Amino acid sequence: MANVITPVSKLVEEAKTNIEVIYPFSAFKQCKNGEIVFIDIRDIRELWREGKIEDSFHAPRGMLEFWIDPLSQYYKKIFSSNKIFVLYCASGLRSTLSAFTLKQMGMKNVRSLEGGLKNWKKCNLPTISVAQNDLNNKSYK
Repeated sequence: MANVITPVSKLVEEAKTNIEVIYPFSAFKQCKNGEIVFIDIRDIRELWREGKIEDSFHAPRGMLEFWIDPLSQYYKKIFSSNKIFVLYCASGLRSTLSAFTLKQMGMKNVRSLEGGLKNWKKCNLPTISVAQNDLNNKSYK
């Protein structure tokens, strides 16, 4: 007998009803006003291939909860900011689930970028390339 699992599409659908999403043009405008910080949760290889939103902070999905928890040995000070954190991935699925998890952890100032980086690029908004040997990646400081 096979295990019955909840499809990831259903998890994303449920998470989306419990979080706030933000659309690319609105996020771009708020970023220019200094109101938000973009958090790129994709794998580093995705950054190398696709680039990233300029000034975004790379927080790999597998470390996200540890990096936002002030009691964790892996805590990153960037998450002590009172700004709005806009999580993004390639298409918005991982960032939706991640935003929901962070909300469950008690974060109130978190959003998911609707459609992820693909939608951002579709809107012709700017990105920058990331070199494989980029030692200036803010996420590892």
